[in-house]
Amino acid sequence: MAAHQLSSGDLIADRRADYAKMLAESGDHQGAAELMAQALELVPNWAAGWFRLADYEEKSGRKEAAVAALRTTLRLNSEDIFGASLKLALLGAGDAPEQPPSTYVERLFDDYAERFDQALVEKLDYSVPEKLAALIDRATGAQKFRHVTDLGCGTGLFGERIRGRADFLEGFDLSANMLAKAEGKAIYDRLGRADLSLSPDDCGLFGELAEARADLVSAADVLMYLGSLESAFTIADRLLAPGGLFAFSVEDAADNVGFVLRPSLRYAHSQAHVASLCAAFGLSTIAIERTVIRMDAGLPIAGILFLAGKSA
Repeated sequence: MAAHQLSSGDLIADRRADYAKMLAESGDHQGAAELMAQALELVPNWAAGWFRLADYEEKSGRKEAAVAALRTTLRLNSEDIFGASLKLALLGAGDAPEQPPSTYVERLFDDYAERFDQALVEKLDYSVPEKLAALIDRATGAQKFRHVTDLGCGTGLFGERIRGRADFLEGFDLSANMLAKAEGKAIYDRLGRADLSLSPDDCGLFGELAEARADLVSAADVLMYLGSLESAFTIADRLLAPGGLFAFSVEDAADNVGFVLRPSLRYAHSQAHVASLCAAFGLSTIAIERTVIRMDAGLPIAGILFLAGKSA
């Protein structure tokens, strides 16, 4: 049984967990927590069940019980596919990690891939691909790109917007299911799996593939799933040919210093912090645009679009 499997493997425990979910959906989080705790008495090693219990306890106002359930989740699933360490940080029971667990991000998007385009574009008014492509257009005019590397390509939403200007378009993502959806669109010349939280030598973007191969590197709606951006900037710097462009977006941390973990379990970065990273990597800032990048729980999420250039 996979650690993230919704079923506990015990019919009675599963029924109690289902009833707990119904109670939670009706607003009775305390009742849901009590019923979920009964289910876990039958299957004490069910990591997914403990994570669900933590959610119910948190929403019923029992912070200490939520923290205890999250710590049990981590003990049972040390790879942290649920992002329990992120939740603990938000509850004040741990430091925010500089990077989320790769297994958590991979599972998140593997589960999301089938409905990704519809959910983001139609329901959340997601607009980063269009706005980032427009920013590039305004700065470069009708310039064609010899080689574009789309980091965190997902299902190919940005790739669709840049395909007509790219002689060669490659996309990389952590999620195999996202890559499968992108492949189905037949817009990329090459697709591969890569982890931006790792070092350039380990991330999967080099090896047999050349360095300094791209005259445009994009990261549309990707960096909010990283805290520290050092690895991502190092990778972009290795990918970029002299004179190449790096186009990317972040969630706007406003006046916060550096980066901050938000309740959405995404990271926000300040403009000053990102600008300092650009300077540290020798990238000149060509354009910056503040904009709404999506809706979340009915509220607009502020973001910042960047276009930076590597010295020729």
